[in-house]
Amino acid sequence: MTFQIYPPLEIPETLAAGPGPGNTDARVLQAFANAGVADHMQGDVLRGMLECKLMLREIWGTKNTYTFGVAGTGWSALDTMFSAVMPGDKVVAFANGTFSGIDALTLRIKAATSQEHAANPLDPKAASVVVVEVPHGEPVTGDIVEKALAQHKPKWAFMAHWETGSGRINDLRGFSDACERHDAMGLVDAVSSLGVDSFSIDDYPGVAGWASCPQKGLCCLPLTYAPVSFTDAYIESLKSSGAYSYVHNPIFEARHWGVVNGQDVEKGTYHRTHSGYAVAAFHEALRLTLQEGLVKRSLAYRTHEKVLRDAVVEMGCEVTSDMPSLVVLNLPPELAGREMELVQNCRARGFGIWPTLSEPVQVRIGILNQLNRQSVSRIIRLFAEALRELGGQVDHEAIEALLESRYGTSIAA
Repeated sequence: MTFQIYPPLEIPETLAAGPGPGNTDARVLQAFANAGVADHMQGDVLRGMLECKLMLREIWGTKNTYTFGVAGTGWSALDTMFSAVMPGDKVVAFANGTFSGIDALTLRIKAATSQEHAANPLDPKAASVVVVEVPHGEPVTGDIVEKALAQHKPKWAFMAHWETGSGRINDLRGFSDACERHDAMGLVDAVSSLGVDSFSIDDYPGVAGWASCPQKGLCCLPLTYAPVSFTDAYIESLKSSGAYSYVHNPIFEARHWGVVNGQDVEKGTYHRTHSGYAVAAFHEALRLTLQEGLVKRSLAYRTHEKVLRDAVVEMGCEVTSDMPSLVVLNLPPELAGREMELVQNCRARGFGIWPTLSEPVQVRIGILNQLNRQSVSRIIRLFAEALRELGGQVDHEAIEALLESRYGTSIAA
């Protein structure tokens, strides 16, 4: 038998201008590449993990001892958070886009009985789970949460903080307050908001579990660690019920990060094989986040997103999102229906924008880790060029005038 030996894989540099992943800071990649080959229980690797745990608490704004990173993507963190949900647990989940919809499916999988799994293994209809569907492009409001929790009285309630499927910010304060009033433990998907927005999770006592990711706000690719944080009440519930998971059991995971029986210890215990390279990169991403400061970073996102938003509106697009890291838009009427063609044209030239993954199809343009005049101006010009190639009417001089008026003196390059 002969085998084909493929040439080395070379992937060109791409401008990541979608909902995430974002372009990783060169200092994070350098930390990854410069890490010495070390076993996963080597002293510096373990020290780095303990320091990451402490930095995460600062970034999250929490005193939760059970705050650490789960190896993998944001889905790994979410699966870890949802592992406390057991078959038959009463859950209310709010879905207003692609990703909160997948979260709701995960909760139905976790809460389904064996009979419900047998009836529909890939899409179990768990009787104990109520999914409140909010139309695409509309936010989950506190009133929606209050009404559902008052009616169903669940053990668990779930909401995405920022839904990147439609670019909408959901009402975190209303969600937390409703969970407190109705004695529900809130679970929040913060995959898109951590590292972008400035907020402290301890200000939301109705939320018992939080899950995020490494490749968006923290901009830490290669895939490293997805942050999670759990209150003592969450951990006590998990202790009483157990979880059908070893790898994604929060208590087991926490032990490796030096959290044992609710206390910080000097050295974690073995749970899985961690990568010294990944620890080094994650450590650097967290350091950079703290050095920059979330207040400053959050303001920068809002400032640059406003420039991008106004520029695409000038091109005839309609913006329907309110996230500061992502613009979700409808194309000008004359180009409606050609969203996928536009996206593919942009990707072919290394300009990575995204469509929405559910109906109606829209275009998503992001600015993760692109917080400077040069990068945002490049994104705007590339998008304008793509619209013109499809036959759109774009006033080049008006766009350049807009950029000059916004960036001339008001924002540092």
